[in-house]
Amino acid sequence: MRILVTGGAGFIGSAFIRWVLANTRASVVNLDKLTYAADLESLARFAEDPRYAFERVDICDEAELRRVFAAHRPAAVVHLAAETHVDRSIDGPMAFVQTNVVGTVTLLRVALDHWRGLEGAEKDGFRFHHVSTDEVFGTLDDEGRFSETTPYAPNSPYSASKAASDHFVRAWHETYGLPTVASNCSNNYGPWQFPEKLIPLMTLKALQGQRLPVYGSGLNVRDWLYVDDHASALWTILTKGRLGESYNVGGDSERRNIDVVNAICDLVDEMAGPLPGGPRRTLVTHVTDRPGHDHRYAIDATKLQTELGWRPSETFETGIRRTVAWYLENRAWWERLSANGYSGQRLGVAAAPAAEPAHG
Repeated sequence: MRILVTGGAGFIGSAFIRWVLANTRASVVNLDKLTYAADLESLARFAEDPRYAFERVDICDEAELRRVFAAHRPAAVVHLAAETHVDRSIDGPMAFVQTNVVGTVTLLRVALDHWRGLEGAEKDGFRFHHVSTDEVFGTLDDEGRFSETTPYAPNSPYSASKAASDHFVRAWHETYGLPTVASNCSNNYGPWQFPEKLIPLMTLKALQGQRLPVYGSGLNVRDWLYVDDHASALWTILTKGRLGESYNVGGDSERRNIDVVNAICDLVDEMAGPLPGGPRRTLVTHVTDRPGHDHRYAIDATKLQTELGWRPSETFETGIRRTVAWYLENRAWWERLSANGYSGQRLGVAAAPAAEPAHG
């Protein structure tokens, strides 16, 4: 089985590729245009593996996509390529529209032609797995959880672009018969995550004794999913999911943002030693909230658990300990990112420019 993974040099994509190559006999074609958050270092040990190939291609480039499909003839597509950071979508929404919407539709067009050209068992077995987010459902109050039938109500440019891509995937299945499955996951965390996201950003700032900016009250709630658990869920859905269906993937680990940050502080104190000025919790600084900040996300993964038998292996406590330890042990990696221009500055506080270019 040869799987084409779009966005395979990103955080979740690379974790999925590592999981597949370590746990199955499938081969992988990693298709990625290598944006700022992509990093092939996380896959370096597979560079010479005959089951792994890399193609530097933008999913908006239809001609190049057609070349890749013709050259590799994938039996499945796992579509992870996306712009994903909410704060960046506030500053520059058109890049999200271009990649997440136009790119997905371009990929769907090429995948449909590829599937139509297959015959027999190859055609029957082909799958297009679209990977999305729980943020398309909007926000929750203090009760309830998102299910697969929750109405869409995206509140950020990022989540709106992902909601649009979800609908296009459904349309390609219903209109053209493309054999699709879809999944919507909660917040991922783990090793190799670009440090603009909450957990790695707070870990590195805490380690360096910098102030820890927490949006608003810090009482916003997220359901946290360890990235290797997500990778195993993606394989389960790809190989066992019912065509045309979507599955929610969650870690059953709801935490308030302030509690996540405090847990990180305690772990960094334990693993790196306390600061001269006292516990790192004292570094927490509440800042102006993010525009349109959703109050709470919570995933109901019952369908995935009962139909396909998947459950997460990591609790939040075990996963966050593994994650913080990894960042402390891999200083050279994140120091390289800082040297290349990202130093943890805040994003998403300005209005989108009126004449923003379509390609970001």
